[in-house]
Amino acid sequence: MNVDEVKQSERLRGVLDLALRAVPDLRRNAETVEPIPTGRAPAFLLKAGERLDWRRLPGLRPASSKPPNLIADLIRNFSVFVLLPTLLLAVYFYGFASDQYIAESQFTVRGNVEPMEDGSVGQFADLIQKHNSQDSFIVKNYIQSQTLVAKLEESLKVSAMFSRKEADFWSRYRPPQPIEELTKYWRQHVAARIDVISGIITLSVRAFTPEDALAISKEVIARTEVLINEISRAAQADLVAHAEADAVRAQTRLREAHLALQTFRNRWGIIDPIKTAEATLTTLGSLRKDQLKAETDLQVLRGSNLDEKSRSIQTLVANLAAIQQQIKRLQEQLTTDGLTGTDPSNNMTRALLEYEGLQVEKTIASKLNESANLMVDRARVAATKQQIFLATFVPPDLPSDSLYPHRGYAVSVGFFCFLVVWSSMALIMAGLKDQRL
Repeated sequence: MNVDEVKQSERLRGVLDLALRAVPDLRRNAETVEPIPTGRAPAFLLKAGERLDWRRLPGLRPASSKPPNLIADLIRNFSVFVLLPTLLLAVYFYGFASDQYIAESQFTVRGNVEPMEDGSVGQFADLIQKHNSQDSFIVKNYIQSQTLVAKLEESLKVSAMFSRKEADFWSRYRPPQPIEELTKYWRQHVAARIDVISGIITLSVRAFTPEDALAISKEVIARTEVLINEISRAAQADLVAHAEADAVRAQTRLREAHLALQTFRNRWGIIDPIKTAEATLTTLGSLRKDQLKAETDLQVLRGSNLDEKSRSIQTLVANLAAIQQQIKRLQEQLTTDGLTGTDPSNNMTRALLEYEGLQVEKTIASKLNESANLMVDRARVAATKQQIFLATFVPPDLPSDSLYPHRGYAVSVGFFCFLVVWSSMALIMAGLKDQRL
């Protein structure tokens, strides 16, 4: 051993000797401490002293020489905190809980969708023909709504059904209470589940008598069918209203197109600029023929060595000038060069451009009017049919056996919950005691 190790072992030995010499003094001082007289100490200090037992320090004798019975304490705590609550729960379910009868029914929301023959919907045809799941969720929310509960309270007095004498004190409804409380109780006894894939709605109604369960189930289906019919009628009315509004707009546009054409004819004094232009072109062609003939005749006369001042040549020259003047005037009417002339309002090109625009507008308005009238006819035919309806394929039937409450299942779940709570609390208390010691 080297010098450092020897010094370290001697230092450790000195500390241990000091501790051994100090233990008897500590024990003697702890045992000779005079306690507070019983008459002078407050009651809460005496009780705290009995429960805490501050003299239980390491190395001192225990406060009680009798060892604790862990098995007995465990059995006693298990019986008090687990078995006793489970027993009370079983006594309630098997001795006091009332039988509740369940009436089930299944239905779905169907749509009367016909394929479009003209293919105007294109790639959306398959989407339109699928069932609308939103209607199913509307029905589900309506069944759970306060509106339906209020209507059934007026027609069936569901509060009286849920507060019958057959019901036990814990399960029954206790009128009179606000409609909100009745709605909460309703949602605990009436459930609507939706199969998202198929859209089938399963309605379950729990009541304390089979007759009440059947009556409530039938009334819920009837009220739901009324809601679906109202939605269908609203959709039909909205469809017809939109189609008629589109038809009115198309008719207004067509009327305005006809009025624009009438204004154009009154302003230009032309019934049909296209036919007028064709007539002008025909006249222009005839004048050009006359011009060519006059030029030929003039050339022939000049070739015969006649004097320029002769009557024949002067007549042909005047005739040719008149023809050229008429050709120039007609060309100015047919081309944009006439816009810079003395009377640009008579330019045929301008009239044709304006007339063609009015004709295009009239054609578009006419096609839109025909399409709108066709849509109105289709909408009115579709309005005579029910677009969506409630299809009940499993009607509610009178239940013959009580399926609720699930007594064995409820007692088993209660026992498991009590066991988990007791085990958790026991572990927490054991950890606290271990930290205190």
